[in-house]
Amino acid sequence: MPSFDIVSEVDMHELTNAVDQSNREISNRFDFKGTDSRVERQEAVLTLLAPAEFQVKQVMDILVQKLSKRGIDVGALDEGAIEVAVHQAKQLVTVKQGIDAALARKIVKLIKDSKAKVQAAIQGEKVRVTGKKRDDLQGVMSMLREAKLEQPVQFDNFRD
Repeated sequence: MPSFDIVSEVDMHELTNAVDQSNREISNRFDFKGTDSRVERQEAVLTLLAPAEFQVKQVMDILVQKLSKRGIDVGALDEGAIEVAVHQAKQLVTVKQGIDAALARKIVKLIKDSKAKVQAAIQGEKVRVTGKKRDDLQGVMSMLREAKLEQPVQFDNFRD
């Protein structure tokens, strides 16, 4: 029986490359010369550091540009508030990985409401969709691509 998994993952290697490229551009830009502006990465949390709030926003713009060039969907970023101290402003950006329970239930509800002849089951941080026909599964994929979800999703492990 054909099936596929709905997942939400970010390629961490590409994320590292995008952060490195952002830091390289920040160090070369004239408006950031002499400042200690940078992007730091610890696992799935990015820290944007700059002397002022508007420079943190510029660093975020550079990061978004580099992420989109590397094929990472910017919808996977969860931006925190900008914290301003005396000589430094910082912003925490979390990279969302996996499908949480609320989003998984929403996806299953969307699939059931579409009246497609498929079954959807939540399995941890992914949703498995099975059906008798490959065309039904492809219809579910196109329906989910058009749906406005809080987080980008990918389709993985398609078995015929």
